[in-house]
Amino acid sequence: MLSSNSNNKIKALVVDDSAFMRKSISIMLESDTEIQVIGTARDGEEGFNLAKSLKPDIITLDIEMPKMDGLTALKKIMKECPTSVIMLSSLTTEGADETIKALEYGAVDFIPKELSFVNVNIIKIKEDLISKIKEIVKQRALRERLRRVQKLNERYSTASIKPKLSGELPSIGYRAIGIGISTGGPFSLQKVVPMLSKKINCPVFIVQHMPPKFTKSLAERLNGLSQLEVKEAENDEPVRNGVVYIAQGGLHMTLVKNSSGTVNIKISENPSDTLHRPSVDVMLDSVVEVYGKYTLGVIMTGMGRDGLEGIRKLKALGGYSLVQDESTCVVYGMPKAVADAGLADVIAPVEKIPELINKAAAYEK
Repeated sequence: MLSSNSNNKIKALVVDDSAFMRKSISIMLESDTEIQVIGTARDGEEGFNLAKSLKPDIITLDIEMPKMDGLTALKKIMKECPTSVIMLSSLTTEGADETIKALEYGAVDFIPKELSFVNVNIIKIKEDLISKIKEIVKQRALRERLRRVQKLNERYSTASIKPKLSGELPSIGYRAIGIGISTGGPFSLQKVVPMLSKKINCPVFIVQHMPPKFTKSLAERLNGLSQLEVKEAENDEPVRNGVVYIAQGGLHMTLVKNSSGTVNIKISENPSDTLHRPSVDVMLDSVVEVYGKYTLGVIMTGMGRDGLEGIRKLKALGGYSLVQDESTCVVYGMPKAVADAGLADVIAPVEKIPELINKAAAYEK
């Protein structure tokens, strides 16, 4: 189905085999005056064809559909008409695995489908979806403008728009690395975690904003690609050097140092009053409590300010932080908060982050 379009609005394409879902998503999106649904499709093939002809700014794409499923459609879209895509994902183990694949193929984010249209959650889901779409489209437009300028002048760089802090991270004998990430995270983590050196002899703690089940699938996928062991963190497990721990979706990850000097992971719903669970701030606060200034704080792509206070605590103790630059973020929110507060020691594109970490933190075991 096609509709007319206003040039100044965000153009959205909705792809889902359920007529109810197509209608519900369209109503939800068009409740915001800055968004217009310019088309809907009932399967992946129709969605792919409309993506080519309509050139939307954003696509919501179901995974399980007849004729052509969402993953196949996504791969074709990314190959022939690259567009920002948000997946609608089933809250099952299989659905989580497929979602991680979709994020690897280029989708920028996802919405858990079972939660999307339950009445008690409808307002929050609508607000989250609309704010994500606006931030994703805004960031994509920025990257496209930068590319156009760079073509006109090869000497032009993002540094002339937003100064980057040059230099490298000092090697101070880091005892832990804490990474916070959200929107666009799985795709970015795949560019970082597999490139971390097996010579890193300290634990790595990651908070990725995700619901339950998705973090386990993410950890398993990264483990298969990485030199270091990557796993979903478990309650009461002892912390081991050279292991990457990903916080469980929907729960906080903190640390407890025992009288013997050993450290254990705690998985809990507390504190219950945080905006995100898991929370980057909660994780970093706990990691810094145990490892002090010898924690390396890393903040990557994501909406909001989660991680800012954790980095602030680290910096107050004399620690160091690394943040992802604007040009490679899907959403430049969390890193921007740290950079704007003057708390970033190094700002770097995602491709440089593992190199910087390895140079500062990797040493012979």
